[in-house]
Amino acid sequence: MRPTEIAPQYYQAQLDQKITVLNHQFAQFNMPELEIFESEKLHYRMRAEFRVWHDGDELFHIMFDQQSKEKYRVDQFPPASKLINKVMADLVALLKVNDIARRKLFQIDYLSTLSGEIVVSLLYHKALDEKWLEQINDILKQLRKHYPIDIVGRARKQKMLVDKDFVIEHLPVGERIYKFKQIENSFTQPNALVNQKMVEWALDVTANSEGDLLELYCGLGNFSIPMAQNFNRVLATEISKTSVAAAQDNIAANQAHNVTILRMSSEEFVQAQAGVRTFNRLEGIDLTQYNCRTVLVDPPRAGLDDETVSMVSNYDNIVYISCNPETLLDNLNRLTETHEVKRFAMFDQFPYTHHVEAGVYLVRKNTN
Repeated sequence: MRPTEIAPQYYQAQLDQKITVLNHQFAQFNMPELEIFESEKLHYRMRAEFRVWHDGDELFHIMFDQQSKEKYRVDQFPPASKLINKVMADLVALLKVNDIARRKLFQIDYLSTLSGEIVVSLLYHKALDEKWLEQINDILKQLRKHYPIDIVGRARKQKMLVDKDFVIEHLPVGERIYKFKQIENSFTQPNALVNQKMVEWALDVTANSEGDLLELYCGLGNFSIPMAQNFNRVLATEISKTSVAAAQDNIAANQAHNVTILRMSSEEFVQAQAGVRTFNRLEGIDLTQYNCRTVLVDPPRAGLDDETVSMVSNYDNIVYISCNPETLLDNLNRLTETHEVKRFAMFDQFPYTHHVEAGVYLVRKNTN
């Protein structure tokens, strides 16, 4: 089924299938009862990317069929937020009658928020100049009559801003609303309402925690900042310069003064903690002063490497958010040697697909 043809009446059936598969995958670990966090059935994605097709005077979004690889026209995209659907129609109408703005345009990316802001990235097979900027500025003025919108132009080794390249999300978590600066072309959780449930679940499993929290792969602070309320201090790592910069802004915006972000990969942090290497980025930070008894990891699809698994297993409590159950399964083979799974969750970030986001909370086994 193409994303443009999704039908809400099939949602529960596909969710039930995911639940069955996930329970079967992890049956060997005698897991606790699976906690299910559903998605909205329509308009759940805050991000969307489309290729652009030029056909004479016509201009429209396209996608490619996963089986046949054939392109098909997309005028409305039910998985995307209502805001994206409105903007994509109005934007194309303005672009297709503007020779400078549409020339060599090959892709459009959208990033929207629950709070109603949107930033659009236009990708080109040409260098962008002042004429382009002038025309896009005119288009932006038209769109801003209806939307809180920004536009970014991208070409090879070039990025041109009309105004700004980010949105501010206002994410409700528990009784608070957190502000998150989200920058175009950098990672954000695609399904905002399911992300909200993920953060609330992580807060719940770590309630009444003692000591400090270490987080690896922290991104823009999506977990670190809300979870700071459960710990004395939070020490978090992230390799992307863009995400680290956004995280620092988000720490300030949310007054999360007990959160420290380090620009390091998980592998580098393992080396620093073990004293194998020293890093200038750690100047003024004494890792021995942290009492991190809990670690949170939200790794890429490849999961945790062997060295990081070994390091993580030294913590009393582990919160593992996974976008790939297969690598989570592999990592649990090691982690369950020292820890026991106390909580198990499925977050349906990607309805109508086979993709599953899972969460496990592990506690060190009592060896007495």
